[in-house]
Amino acid sequence: MVTATTDGKGNLRQIKIDPEVVAGGDVEMLEELVLAAVAAAQERAVKVYEEEMRKVSGGLNLPFSLPEF
Repeated sequence: MVTATTDGKGNLRQIKIDPEVVAGGDVEMLEELVLAAVAAAQERAVKVYEEEMRKVSGGLNLPFSLPEF
């Protein structure tokens, strides 16, 4: 019913709302759907970022502190 799209940094880039949701006139439901869609898109952006960082770092847990000499 509501779809949110974010970029790689989690910034909201697009929201699509099914016209039938608006036609129903239930503003509270629409507000909840928008919030849920944005939260889900931001969570996906974080997961994708973390997965890409693991690929780049070769599985190392970064940031890590270097030993002192």
